[in-house]
Amino acid sequence: MGDRLEQLPEDWDRALAIVAHPDDMEWGAASAVARWTAQGKDVRYLLVTRGEAGIASRPPEEVAPLREAEQRDSCATVGVDKLEFLDHADGLVVADLALRRDLAAAIRRHRPDVLLGISFRESWGGTSWNHADHRAVGVAMLDAARDAANPWLFEDIGPACDPVRFAAFSGSTRPTHAVDVSDHLDAGIASLQAHAVYLEELGDPGGRETVRQLRSWAREAGEDAGVAAAVTFEMRTP
Repeated sequence: MGDRLEQLPEDWDRALAIVAHPDDMEWGAASAVARWTAQGKDVRYLLVTRGEAGIASRPPEEVAPLREAEQRDSCATVGVDKLEFLDHADGLVVADLALRRDLAAAIRRHRPDVLLGISFRESWGGTSWNHADHRAVGVAMLDAARDAANPWLFEDIGPACDPVRFAAFSGSTRPTHAVDVSDHLDAGIASLQAHAVYLEELGDPGGRETVRQLRSWAREAGEDAGVAAAVTFEMRTP
């Protein structure tokens, strides 16, 4: 795929994506998910919150079911039919033992070969500051992956599973690998457009500006990967 970024390994069967909010996977990673489900891979989503605090103009009790419905539609667009929510409080997620326990239980339950997520780094680049929930979930996911394979930790949440091979985080400022999404970018974009209420809150009804941005990012990543369009990931081994 080029000299700068290696191709993310695809010799696996099942992935579990663990993110904080509805729409997190859709800012790029969903295009890779569309590629993998088209290959017949089993990709599942676990959301730590329902994104209920993500729309300032509406109360959380109204927002949670809206965003859950949008996420289900989004998942269907890229071939994901297994979606779970943990119901941690949106905006208040902490990488503590409670979260590690919940994530370890999910990993033991789903027994994925690999894990997917979005960047846990402090910044998206420049002066930006990453959301606290994103940072907490990414770090806790790596710790929980190790916990899930240890038979002497959290013994009451099910038997230990095999170690996951790796975790891959999209949107990182330190990418190590790429995935060619040239044939699946449109599906990934459609999955983000399914979050219509959220995009309207961002001031982009219909997602026109969002679509432009996603295509731009994919082209830039494609240049580093030697393909027309790509999504980059930072690979970590728990």
